[in-house]
Amino acid sequence: MTTAVDRFRAAVDRRELDALDDLFTEDIRLYSPVKFTPFEGRPMVLGLFGVLLRTFEDFRYVGEFAGASQTSADGTEAPSAVLLFRATVGGREIHGIDLLHLDDDGRIKEITVMVRPQSAVQALGEAVLTGLVADGLVPAP
Repeated sequence: MTTAVDRFRAAVDRRELDALDDLFTEDIRLYSPVKFTPFEGRPMVLGLFGVLLRTFEDFRYVGEFAGASQTSADGTEAPSAVLLFRATVGGREIHGIDLLHLDDDGRIKEITVMVRPQSAVQALGEAVLTGLVADGLVPAP
């Protein structure tokens, strides 16, 4: 059986933004390593993924773990998956994870992204902000 996590991973691997739409809940939250407050709501998270898919070079998932964990939003335990990835941004290699939390219907309700090293986090933050401003998703600083 194909899960939302499988379909998410395949859509990101193929860089198919439209395929992500029905995988996310309306009130999805994405916790980013470059912003303290989460990105909230399907339109904003899809917009962010549009920027990320353009920004990451040589993005690839290199591992996956499944289980359950507490969500950040309300502390409830939810089925979860951790997807390990590697990518390049602005010439900097990134190692990271996407922690996906699923709702009762199997849709993705929360994503937490963690990346290292710090120099890559900074390069990623700058590139994403530029893309979000260019796409009209956030005002220019």
